[in-house]
Amino acid sequence: MPITFDGKLGSTVGRYAIVVSRYHNSITQRLLDGALNSLQAAGVADDNIRVVCVPGAWELSVVAARFARCQKVDAMICLGAVIRGETTHDQYINSQVASSLGKLSLQYELPISFGLLTCETMEQAIHRAGGNVGNKGMEAAEAAIEMVNVMQMISSELSD
Repeated sequence: MPITFDGKLGSTVGRYAIVVSRYHNSITQRLLDGALNSLQAAGVADDNIRVVCVPGAWELSVVAARFARCQKVDAMICLGAVIRGETTHDQYINSQVASSLGKLSLQYELPISFGLLTCETMEQAIHRAGGNVGNKGMEAAEAAIEMVNVMQMISSELSD
């Protein structure tokens, strides 16, 4: 019988780490609030949520690596905002953070939700942090919950 998953959030047993950048705090705080609201609405106990703040988006990867290595979380949610300035600095940060988090996720077989806004303007960031485009922190948390369920389902099916 094939392993299938219907995409519903289902069980919320799991431990979650949220790593959030303080840079552009007016945006990242909204992302964090959205992520926490999603986890709490899904029934995740406060004791199963760890929040760590880092100076900027660049530092997300190293803290994510520490969480992955200690194997005490079932999923991570990385949140930040990089907004284009007058130089190409944003491209280097966005590319490296995305690459590093992707490699960590595969290396440790750990769901890492990518909640890093990569916007052209502050207005775009505001729209993605609870504005008319939704809250990407909330979406990242919902993806993390779903992935914890998928990973648990696969582990259960493969161990039978």
